[in-house]
Amino acid sequence: MRVGYVRCSTIEQNEARQMKMMEEQNAEKVFTDKASGKNTDRAAFKEMMSFVRAGDIVVVESISRIARNTRDLLSIVSDLTARQVEFVSLKEHIDTTTPQGRFMLTVFGALAELERENILERQREGIEIAKGAGKYKGRKPLNVNGTQFKAVCARWRAGKITATAAMQEVGLKPNTFYRRVKEMGL
Repeated sequence: MRVGYVRCSTIEQNEARQMKMMEEQNAEKVFTDKASGKNTDRAAFKEMMSFVRAGDIVVVESISRIARNTRDLLSIVSDLTARQVEFVSLKEHIDTTTPQGRFMLTVFGALAELERENILERQREGIEIAKGAGKYKGRKPLNVNGTQFKAVCARWRAGKITATAAMQEVGLKPNTFYRRVKEMGL
């Protein structure tokens, strides 16, 4: 079976181009993620890895769609190879059944990792320049009613509600909630 894997980094990005490629490749099943490729913690990716069987072929538009660092890429391909699943990257024309193909996979994996690191570096540089110009001040602090927050924390500390319920009530995510608890000495 030809199994396609499509990934876009953000919800705003459109996967239509990759989906068209999967259609052209006669992919019988396609798994799609809208998540960063920085690691393998992606729902559709995990589902695809559980789905493929010996004799299947995993098709991707480019290796950067399946992994953004060399270690993950090589680990994924090694896992697929051990399960007798072929890996095909259309952009790089990689065939992992040959020694040359495996070598090229390593080279392209390193390039994908370098590209990700360059993107992050440019982003950091851009933020620093914007900060220097007074245009970037970070995320605006959440406006949480201090009295309400203290009351909710008191109920949480007394065991009347769970931490999750307290977080939902004040509209904060775990890291922010616990940081506020610490800052306020609660």
